[in-house]
Amino acid sequence: EPPDTPNDFSCQTQDLRIVTCTWSQGGDTYLYGRHSPKYTLFEEFSQKTIPCTVSCSEQCSCSWDIGQQRICNITVTVENPLGKKTATDVFDVTHRIYPAAPFQLWEECTGTEITLYWKHRNKGIELFCQTEVLQPDGKVELRNSSDMHLHYASVTLDGLQPYTEYTARVHCGAAKHFWRWGEWSEARTIRTKEAPPSGKLDIWREITPVLRGRNVTLLWKQAPSFRANGRSISYEITWEKVEDGSKPESISFSSVYNSTRISIDNHSYKISIMARNNVNYSLPSVLIIPRATGNSRKTLFCPFLGTEELKEEQVNGTDDGIFISWETRHIYDSYIIDWCNFPMLQPCDLQWKRFGPNTSSALINSAAFVPGVRYNFHIYGSVANRASLLEKKTGYLRELPPLRDPTVQKVELTFNAVTLSWDSYLTNETQSGFVRGYHVYVSPIQEDCSLKGSKKHVLPDDSVLCKYTIENPEEKRYTVKHLLSNTKYKLVVKAYTGGGETPIVNFMYIDTPFNSNVLYLLVLLVIVPSLVAAVCRWKMKWVKECCCPVIPSPNKSEVLSFKEFKISSEKVLKISDCIPDMLAVDNKAEAQKL
Repeated sequence: EPPDTPNDFSCQTQDLRIVTCTWSQGGDTYLYGRHSPKYTLFEEFSQKTIPCTVSCSEQCSCSWDIGQQRICNITVTVENPLGKKTATDVFDVTHRIYPAAPFQLWEECTGTEITLYWKHRNKGIELFCQTEVLQPDGKVELRNSSDMHLHYASVTLDGLQPYTEYTARVHCGAAKHFWRWGEWSEARTIRTKEAPPSGKLDIWREITPVLRGRNVTLLWKQAPSFRANGRSISYEITWEKVEDGSKPESISFSSVYNSTRISIDNHSYKISIMARNNVNYSLPSVLIIPRATGNSRKTLFCPFLGTEELKEEQVNGTDDGIFISWETRHIYDSYIIDWCNFPMLQPCDLQWKRFGPNTSSALINSAAFVPGVRYNFHIYGSVANRASLLEKKTGYLRELPPLRDPTVQKVELTFNAVTLSWDSYLTNETQSGFVRGYHVYVSPIQEDCSLKGSKKHVLPDDSVLCKYTIENPEEKRYTVKHLLSNTKYKLVVKAYTGGGETPIVNFMYIDTPFNSNVLYLLVLLVIVPSLVAAVCRWKMKWVKECCCPVIPSPNKSEVLSFKEFKISSEKVLKISDCIPDMLAVDNKAEAQKL
């Protein structure tokens, strides 16, 4: 195939004498040996073939000495037996300067500045250079400079961090008629010098009352704004009484330590912690421990606010942490929240965070937080390095069901009710969630439950229980009513939290007693009347005479048994036959007959 037209044909120089032209050689012609493409360069103004040797790899190039010529018109021709192609570049040599890479870099530095020097080969050419600085965090910064001397150039890099490594390299371009950046120098890694630690340490304390004094656990960490600025660092702790100006005590620790414990009496103390490197100390971080006003730990934490009155407020966790909010007070210049990463252990790994005066909430998170563990948070207000306990919060990252069920310790039975008691059940931080209350489940052994006042609860096996809810976790006694007498029941008491309750596995069983009232009613309604009837039958005559005496009848009178008193077949007593003292007429009809 015939050759392709040379692409990207251009020429440039590093020293205004040697010109190098480059171009892309195009596609394969499939001709080899003496038939392969041949390249020639021709200068149109001088009408001379350029005496240079063409070399091709990724691209083709050819270099030659142009002497004093400044304007050039170069044509490159490529040809093979099947054809030829040309490309032309017309240029001013002073506009095509491509400086050589700087060499022999060296530096002078302080804690915050690096002055980088280098030499260059482009004598007599005014250059404009650029320095690339690789920061410790991986970011790249470019600094421009034009400070050129006869034998070297330099640039000052300021605003750097002490005792920190930076990597720099330089390339240059023509200050006049800029064509393109030259090649990069070799990269040079430079460390700035040490300086005193900058910023302050973030410090905190935990106070424990002891006999005739207090133990103060001091903790410190490097705040985001703190920098060690040196090879090695140590910490110096100083404490002294505030009132009498006694001689300070001090102790030092290496960089591997971040806590210590000191013992003080009940006076007010000023405690300061400084970081130190080979150059000097950092600014001191100060804490004021107030005078002890009581024996309780609560009083020691906050002698001004009467913390014995503080109650813990429950807070809720999320997937990202535990949300804490507090009421701001204008007198405080900052707020501190502390908590234990491992509240069930000693030491508990006390942690803390500081917040500005206008902050009233925070999402506290830690890699140590796990579901089912209660974390206690103390919120302090700080002014003039004195911290006062303001609020207490407690919460879980996520609540889980209770670890164990209440143990029923006492059962009181009647024929239609049962009273259950579980007084020893704990609702404190040992639980895996806040105990919100209890559920009592009841059911007869042989059938589903449908007691009055209950809700239905269906088990996985489709059996139905009666469910009663107790919403007060401090209420540890409950009476189930409306039971049937002489019946066997199964029941269980379950505590529940915000995480629910564990599945029902084991029941307790009770037998309600026989209803004695039924027996009493039977006696009253059946037996007693029967006895009364038997006695009445036995004493009928006596009862009849007492209750229903016989009314006298003339026909049954013995006087009328004499014949002379008879009229016909009737026994009649004539009035004339006797003289009565009193006469009473019982029947008006009879009286008319008389």
